[in-house]
Amino acid sequence: MFTIRKATTADCKLIHKLAWQIFPETYKEILSEEQTEYMMEWMYSPENIRKQMEEEGHVYFIAYEECEAAGYVSMQPQGEDVFHLQKIYVLPYYQEAHCGSFLFREAIKYIKEVHPAPCLMKLNVNRNNKALQFYEHMGMKKLREVDFPIGNGYYMNDYIMGIEIS
Repeated sequence: MFTIRKATTADCKLIHKLAWQIFPETYKEILSEEQTEYMMEWMYSPENIRKQMEEEGHVYFIAYEECEAAGYVSMQPQGEDVFHLQKIYVLPYYQEAHCGSFLFREAIKYIKEVHPAPCLMKLNVNRNNKALQFYEHMGMKKLREVDFPIGNGYYMNDYIMGIEIS
């Protein structure tokens, strides 16, 4: 049903566009409009997406349903045997079609390809995000709680979750 391809820097504007369709909707009941706009610029301006890819080691994949982009995922190596699932977002229309599960499994598949040894995949998820249940369903466990400043007086109030990949 879904296909996937690795994103390039030519896809920064597409990822930016998808983010604007997904992120505000996902967090509308959790974050203020001001914080959402701040975070969108911080994480999702085309320039910052390009920087993530070119300088910070983020690898993005985009899921498609036929010719339409349905969502994206990004991972980043974080140490010898740790990968961070930085982003996984799906357009609301495709969430019930299990695009998120598809992207999650593809992230694990990619990590296994680039790192055949056992490792840990971690992610941050807002403690009030309904996606928490999705991650638990996918086999992730809560490792700890964190509150860290992201600038402008805003904080991310997250669980750090992890799953062993072997």
